[in-house]
Amino acid sequence: MQHFKTIIDYCKAIGIGAPKHPHFDIRRFEDNMGKVIAQMPPFRHEFYSIAIKADGGGKAITGHHTDFPTGVTVFFNSPFQILSWDIVPDWSGFYIMISQDFLASSHHFDRLLDDYPFLKIDESIPFEISTNDLPEILSIYQRIQEEYLSDKADKFAFIQVYLLDLLNHIKRLFTKKVDSATASEQIRTADLKLLSRFQKLIKTRFYPEAQLETFANLHSPAYYAQLLSIHPNHLNAVVKSITGKTALKHIHNHILRLAKSELIQTNKSVKEIAYTLHFESPNNFSSFFKKNAGVTPLTYRKGSVEGER
Repeated sequence: MQHFKTIIDYCKAIGIGAPKHPHFDIRRFEDNMGKVIAQMPPFRHEFYSIAIKADGGGKAITGHHTDFPTGVTVFFNSPFQILSWDIVPDWSGFYIMISQDFLASSHHFDRLLDDYPFLKIDESIPFEISTNDLPEILSIYQRIQEEYLSDKADKFAFIQVYLLDLLNHIKRLFTKKVDSATASEQIRTADLKLLSRFQKLIKTRFYPEAQLETFANLHSPAYYAQLLSIHPNHLNAVVKSITGKTALKHIHNHILRLAKSELIQTNKSVKEIAYTLHFESPNNFSSFFKKNAGVTPLTYRKGSVEGER
């Protein structure tokens, strides 16, 4: 899967010209039609995108949201989210690309995800708006583009303000379209599904017959986050908010249960068990087990055997 770290790399990959600024860009969809790749297979990038499709056929898929509206649509892309599209070359509207460095450079965006939760990965829901609301949204995009294409030294000071105006208008429309209770329930449902998928992955990845990638690190939350197409921080935040335990703790608890089962029910050596559970060495396994179980693997096995007598 392709992964684009910068806006420049992304523009090159999809067939359009380089941006005027490395950390911010705004485009009209109609200016790209005939140039942009019409069918883009799944990929990731490391910046935010905020778009309005005023018209056009086909669809874009962001994360797990496959139900792309057919009318006037506002949609978002978040860093590390999996994206793909299959569009008819007749789109009109605008989209903005904003790097995390750009956002970090201004205090205006210190609480970006708190104030505009629809930008959170796995919670960004594409939604349809009324054609009556379209002119106002388009006018904000147009003001941003006019500043962006100008040579004014202070243009980004204005762009930051216009961007906040855009986000607040979208927030109002989002709340209007998806009321707070429904939005909260959708987000909660998505979080529960994510937790379930994470827990299932932990179990299945340790199956003896599991086909693992050469880079697989089954002890790392980052490995599961990559499989789930989300950022490790987001995975940890969701898992901890629901269970009270970190993602790493869930992994460790599962490994500990498997280790105890192997020690009690098999005659495998500590070395064999260590490699079965994907530890780098028997010493690492013994240290892990003693830290989490309070005794060494052999002491645990001996105590279990003696307890059965």
